[in-house]
Amino acid sequence: MKKYLRISIIAAFAVLVLPLLAAAAPPRALIVIAHPDDESGFAATVYKITHDLGGTVDLALITNGEGGYKYSTLAEAYYHLELTDEKIGREYLPTIRKNELLAAGKILGIKNYFFFDQLDHRYTQNVDSVLKYVWDVNAIRTRLIDIMNKGKYDYVFCLLPTPDTHGGHKGASILAMEAAQQMTNGKHPIVLGGSVSNKSDTAGLKFSGLPAYPITNIKSGAPMFSFDRTQKFGYRDALTYKIIVNWEIAEHKSQGTMQAGMNYGDVENFWFFDFNDPAAITPTRELFEKLKIIPYPKKEYK
Repeated sequence: MKKYLRISIIAAFAVLVLPLLAAAAPPRALIVIAHPDDESGFAATVYKITHDLGGTVDLALITNGEGGYKYSTLAEAYYHLELTDEKIGREYLPTIRKNELLAAGKILGIKNYFFFDQLDHRYTQNVDSVLKYVWDVNAIRTRLIDIMNKGKYDYVFCLLPTPDTHGGHKGASILAMEAAQQMTNGKHPIVLGGSVSNKSDTAGLKFSGLPAYPITNIKSGAPMFSFDRTQKFGYRDALTYKIIVNWEIAEHKSQGTMQAGMNYGDVENFWFFDFNDPAAITPTRELFEKLKIIPYPKKEYK
C-alpha cells in the first residue's frame, strides 16, 4: 500500500507542480554587486531560479575586494598569509576573494561572471566619494549596458541602496539602474533592490529612495516581493533554504564578518524601483509565486 501511495504522490507532483514551473521561459537574471560576498543577500532566490526554474543567473562584480583586509584575522591561518597587514591584504585578497566568489557561485548555480576590478578603497557610506573619486563610472556603466544588451535579462538584482549601507553597495546599485535605463536593444530588465530581514523584526525597513539620486526611488504602491528562506521541506520537514545560504556564506572565509551573519535573515525582500515599467509588476509577482513552490516530492522510509 505504501508503495502505491508513494507512486501516487510522485505522479500528482508531476501533473500539478512541474507544469507550473515550466509554463514560461526560464528567467534570466544579472546580479550587480560591489564586493565578493554581497550576493549572499539574494542567495536563496538565486538558487531557486537556477535549480528549480532552470533559469540563468550571471554576476557582475564591480570591485576587486581588496579593502576587506581588516576582517581577515581568522583567515590568516587558513591562507598562510598576514592578510590583515594592509599591503599584504591588498596584494592577495583580490585573487583570494575572486576564488571564494567562484566557489560560492558554484553552490548557487551562477553561470557567467564579469569582473570589473575597480578599486575597493575603504569603508564609507558616502556614495559620492565612490562614484566621483574612486571608480571609473563611465567605463562601468558602458560595460554594464553592453552586458545587459547581450544578456537579454529579465531581471537585474542589486542591493537596496539604503542610506546606512556601504557607499560601494549604493554605487553599484545606482550604476546598475542607470545602465538598465540607458540600454539600447529595447528590452529593459526589471531592476529589483534586495534586502534581508527576520520575521521577528519589530520595525520594518522603510525606504523610498536616496534624495540625491532620484533613480533609486521606489514605486509608490508597488508590492514588495519576497522569498521565505525558512520554508520547510525534506524528511520530517527538517530542511530549509537557510542551509543553502550558510553553505554560500561559508565559502567567503577571508571575511570573518560574513560568518557572523550565518542563520540571519528569514526573508529575502525585493523592492520595485519607480523607473521600472509598471506593467512589469505582474510578471514579477508571477515569478515569486513560482519560487514559493517546493519541488521536492515527499518521500517515505521504512
